[in-house]
Amino acid sequence: MTDSTATSHSKIWLYLIVFLTGASVMVIELLGTRLIAPFYGASLYVWSSLISVTMIALAVGYFVGGRWADRAQRTGLSLIIALAALFTLLIPWATRPVLLATDSLGLRGGAFTSALVLFFPSLTLLGMVGPFAIKLATSQLEGVGSSSGTIYAVSTLGSVIGTLLLGFFLFPWVGSRQILVSLGLLLFVLAVAVAVYEQKCFAKTIAVLPCVILALAGLCLVPKIVGAGHVPPDGRFSILSERESLYGYVRVIEHSSRDLRFLTSDASMIGAANISDGANRLTYQDIVALIPAIKPTIKKALLIGQGAGHMAMTLRDKYGIVTDTLEIDPAVADAASTYFGFKTSGKAIVGDARYEIRHLTGPYDLIIHDCFTGGSEPSHLLTVETLQQLQGLLAPQGIVALNFVAFGQGEGQQALASVSKTIAQVFQNQSLFISEPGEDFSDFIFLASGQPIDLASLTLTAAQVDWLKQRKFTVNSANSIILTDNLNPLEHLQTRKSEHYRHVLVDWFGADLLVR
Repeated sequence: MTDSTATSHSKIWLYLIVFLTGASVMVIELLGTRLIAPFYGASLYVWSSLISVTMIALAVGYFVGGRWADRAQRTGLSLIIALAALFTLLIPWATRPVLLATDSLGLRGGAFTSALVLFFPSLTLLGMVGPFAIKLATSQLEGVGSSSGTIYAVSTLGSVIGTLLLGFFLFPWVGSRQILVSLGLLLFVLAVAVAVYEQKCFAKTIAVLPCVILALAGLCLVPKIVGAGHVPPDGRFSILSERESLYGYVRVIEHSSRDLRFLTSDASMIGAANISDGANRLTYQDIVALIPAIKPTIKKALLIGQGAGHMAMTLRDKYGIVTDTLEIDPAVADAASTYFGFKTSGKAIVGDARYEIRHLTGPYDLIIHDCFTGGSEPSHLLTVETLQQLQGLLAPQGIVALNFVAFGQGEGQQALASVSKTIAQVFQNQSLFISEPGEDFSDFIFLASGQPIDLASLTLTAAQVDWLKQRKFTVNSANSIILTDNLNPLEHLQTRKSEHYRHVLVDWFGADLLVR
């Protein structure tokens, strides 16, 4: 083999290394959201924390890696990859104790600190690979520019491929923990292979033995790491089903002594029913269930945010209303059918509402907007533009019912007021109801229409009218914001809600049940 051929083979080998490590960086970053989101919610704060930690880690890795590469006399790359493999392998094992330890820091502090502790070591080490590869690929000063450019281009290409592979193929079928364990083992294999390569090319290296020892240690830890994510409930609850999807970690949980069955997605409770008879236990849905009594002409409805499906089943069984359902998460749709007896009376659509409603024709006499989540708000579904789309699907006498969980007074009230002001930009008439009168934190139900909403309708009983009047709520719209696709600070306005809601679930279920 000629020198030029050997050099070509060496560069191909280096390109493969940076390709795989570049892919690993993005896989770890994206998986980070799936590990932290069940506890802190899939919020902007979680994403911001992970992106920031990734950038910090890579910056530190580039700096330290460059210094080390200059002093290492062309050895050390394999050991870096082996250490990155070990820290990657430890992430699933460390997730539970780290999340529980950072709980007291709040949403922002807890999300950032947990991301820093869990992902900074492995990402920093992976960031060190680039400078090493550049030095190994550069034989003379004139080739520094082209070599470094090619190295970073290949690394970026690896990141792209890793992102697509994870999002399009792995996420829907393989759990986050399993992917991380597999990635750690793959990096160990790569480290040993690189160590053998270094031993062949640079006789000074002694990295083969350390890499093999680290790999064997990692293999011994795998059973404990895999089992670390499965902590049994404390006895009060039993988990009937758990499934990871692209949108959350979906669980069906039972509290048999209280005759309750829950449907949760990450840190959100999206369904609750009696075990014995399947009856709905979410009070705000009782308000929505009275709308057909207010408007007896309702024949066709659209439910955005299917959840456990109780709303659609109530409309069908009590009023004979055909309801199309729209649910973004197929895991939620499956759980509703399997564990809550949901059967659609209309079309059952699985997809993002903002996309799907563009392809619906209507008209609908009733549109129920029930897309609240405990972790973060679906901000793109709470804008003037979205409401205008819904208005286009609504019959002339139709009603939009929108569920929103918030604080009615004090800090956090601005979010509720902003939603009210946004609705007023599209609909001439709105009424607001609180699910739990006297409570500061509650479900709030907006009824919006182009026509006046008569709560004294002859079709309502006196008891129903009184029940609704007790829940009538007025919100102060001062300092509120009109929410648009261009300007929507709703997630920021709901920070207090997110923290409070998470603590409510922790108090109810226990912290262990919210950690994977």
